[in-house]
Amino acid sequence: MMEFWSPTIAGDAGPKYLAIVKALADDIRAGRLPPGVRLPPQRVLAKHLNVDLTTVTRAFNEARRTGLIDATAGRGSFVRGAAPAAAEVRRPDPSGSVDFSMNMPPQPVAARLAGRMEAGLSRLTRSPGFLDRMQYQDSAGNMADRAAAAQWLGRRLGPLPVQRVLVAGGAQVVLAAVLAAILKSGDALCVPSLTYPGLRMAAERRGVRLVPVTCDAEGLDPDAFLDSCKVARPRALYVVPTLDNPTTATLPATRRARIAEIARAHGVAIIEDDAYGALPPDAPAPIGALAADITWHVATLSKCVSPGLRIAYVAVPGTNEAVRLAAELRAINMMAAPLTAALASQWIADGELDAVVASIRQENGLRQAVAREALRGLDVRAHSCGHHLWLRLPDPWCRGEFGAHARQLGLSVILSDAFAVGPAPEAIRVSLGAAPDAETLRYGLSLLATLLSHPPGAISTIV
Repeated sequence: MMEFWSPTIAGDAGPKYLAIVKALADDIRAGRLPPGVRLPPQRVLAKHLNVDLTTVTRAFNEARRTGLIDATAGRGSFVRGAAPAAAEVRRPDPSGSVDFSMNMPPQPVAARLAGRMEAGLSRLTRSPGFLDRMQYQDSAGNMADRAAAAQWLGRRLGPLPVQRVLVAGGAQVVLAAVLAAILKSGDALCVPSLTYPGLRMAAERRGVRLVPVTCDAEGLDPDAFLDSCKVARPRALYVVPTLDNPTTATLPATRRARIAEIARAHGVAIIEDDAYGALPPDAPAPIGALAADITWHVATLSKCVSPGLRIAYVAVPGTNEAVRLAAELRAINMMAAPLTAALASQWIADGELDAVVASIRQENGLRQAVAREALRGLDVRAHSCGHHLWLRLPDPWCRGEFGAHARQLGLSVILSDAFAVGPAPEAIRVSLGAAPDAETLRYGLSLLATLLSHPPGAISTIV
C-alpha cells in the first residue's frame, strides 16, 4: 500500500478533485504507480493533502469511472493499469455551460480514442503503400476500403458485393449526393413529420418537395405512408429506422417489412439513414436487408465512433446506382479523407472499431440512467443505447420560452422546430454525448428538471 503517495495539486487550475485525478493519471503513465498498487485510504490522503474527504472521494469515483483504478469495499482502491493519454482526459467547461444540442456520441476514456488513433496512424505510416494514401482516391473509395465497408455493413445487411458499396466523407455528403442522384427539383420526398434537419436542408437546396408522414411511438406509420404514396406520388422515402433522430423510436421488424412492401408497390426508393444502427445489439434487420433492390442504405461512423473520422458507408441497389452516386460524390466532396478511411478499415479488420462502439454503447447506457433519474416524472422517450432523448414539455411551458430560459442558465437544447415538417410539438431534443462526464451531465439535467418543475412566470426568481 502506498500510504505516502503525494500528488501535487497546488498549482493545478480547476476543481481539486480533477487535479487529484490528473496527478493519479500522470503518475500511472510515468510508472510511479504500477498496476496492482494499493492506494492510500481516502481519509489518509485527504488529511495529507489538507482537503475535505468529499474531494478525495469524488476524485476516486471519477478515477474509477475512467478506468484508472478498481475499488472493492473492505479492501481499498488499486491501480488498474495503464493510464489513458493526457489528450483523452476531458475537463468540464469552466463557464458552467452544458451542451445538450450537439448530437454526438460520448467519448469515454475507456474507448481510448486518442491512443487508438495514435497507434493506428503509426501502423499506417509503416505499412507498404502508405504514400499511395496521400494521393487522390476514387470518389467511391478505393477497393480495400470498400471491401472493409462491405464487411462492416454485411453484419447487418447480409453479404454485399463490393461494387454496391461506397465510402464517403460523412453521411451528410451521402444524403446530398443520393438526393442529387435520384430526385430532381419539384419531386416529392416522403419524410417523418419530425425529421433530421440535415436532410431537410439538403432537400430544400435541391428544390425537393417534402411530404410529412405521421409517426407514433413506434416510428413511421405504414398506413400513413401508403396514403402519402397514393396522394403525393413520391419518388423516395427518407427514414431513420433505429433510434430515430429526434424521437428515439425504433421501427419494429413488421413495420420495416410493411414499409418496404408499400415502397416497392408504388415505385418509391428508400433512403435508409442507419446512423445509429450499430449501437443497439438487438436492433431489427435494416430495411436494406429486406429490400436491397430499392434501398440506399447509409451508415456513418460519426454517431457510433466519432464525428472526427468523417467516414460514412453506403450500400446502393446495384452497380448502375453506384456509378451515379460516385459521380455525385465527386462533384460534392471529391473523396473521403484517405487517412481516416484507411484507419477505419484497419479498425474494422482488427476489431478496434467494435471495441470503440462497445465502449460508447456502455457509456450511453450509463448516461441514460443518469437522465432517467434526473428527469423522473417527465414525458421522456429514450433508448438505453442511444445518446439523445426526446422530451415533451409539460403545461404551461412552450418551447420558445423554455429555450430562452435554458440559455440563461447556460444550457443549449434543440427545439422541435428544427425537425418539424409542419406544426411543431412542444418538445425538445436533449443530447447526452457532448457533456464531458456524468457529473456535468447530471448537473445540466438537474437544471432542466428544475426549470420544468416551476411555471414559466416563477423562473426569474429561481435564476
